[in-house]
Amino acid sequence: MPVPSREEVRAGIFYMAASVFVFSVVNALIKWEAARYPVDEVAFLRCAFSLVPCLAVLAGGGGRMRRQLRTQRLGSHVGIGVLQFVSMISIYTAFGMMPLADVVAITFSTPMFLTLLSIPLLGERVGPHRWAAVLLGFAGVLVMVCGGGGLGGGVASTGALLALGNAAIGANVTIIVRRMTLTESNAALVTYQTAITAALCAALLPFAWVTPRWQDALLMAGIGFLAVLGQFWWTQAFRFAPAAVAAPFSYLAMVWSLGLGYLVWGDVPTSMLVAGAGVVVASGLYIFYRETVPGRRAPRIASSG
Repeated sequence: MPVPSREEVRAGIFYMAASVFVFSVVNALIKWEAARYPVDEVAFLRCAFSLVPCLAVLAGGGGRMRRQLRTQRLGSHVGIGVLQFVSMISIYTAFGMMPLADVVAITFSTPMFLTLLSIPLLGERVGPHRWAAVLLGFAGVLVMVCGGGGLGGGVASTGALLALGNAAIGANVTIIVRRMTLTESNAALVTYQTAITAALCAALLPFAWVTPRWQDALLMAGIGFLAVLGQFWWTQAFRFAPAAVAAPFSYLAMVWSLGLGYLVWGDVPTSMLVAGAGVVVASGLYIFYRETVPGRRAPRIASSG
């Protein structure tokens, strides 16, 4: 893997923070719709509407854009699509069982899986400062979940397991995407993933379908378009920055989830949840300082082969 410059690291962190905000809005909208429609239907419509801007960009770009879809790694794209399908169904189901912030808090275990996997699989060197920041952030997550039971006064065991499974899958997808950005375009990564996930969701539609009202159809269209935007930014983040640097900024989703949970569902955070969120944000800001302060070098990345 090439060594990123300081400017590339800054860009990666910015794209990650922006994608986290967009995905937080998407998660809130999905939780709203999953309470009214089957999970597989919500997942399918999310993917189907996401394909619209993807195909529009490809069509508008002519042959140059279409050439970006050419790949010799179709098997890897299929693998990502299958993993994302399982991840999507798991997290959407968890949203229906638990408060939004509780689910998000559990998914914050992703950087732990990611940091462990990025060493042997990506050859990234994770220094003691980043290890400390990631562990501190995870400690903040434990405070939020265990110190008062989160927003709901208790975590449904099935929903918690589904959210944890989503975190583990997310770490694996991140590792695969980080490697594939060396040879694959953003258009290929997003389009193949979305199309394969949509096809898998479509296979479940005969078992459960509720015709949506036009208002909900518009909302789900918005989910699809926002998800594409977030996905492009998320992919850009790992194109510019090492996985172990960009991933901890996913903790910012806790802040957005707390605000959206309160505004939409009236969820009032406990003091322990707020304290834990503060620790989580502090860990992300510390990593930003370590990677961008003048006089410090960008993290080294060992050769993968």
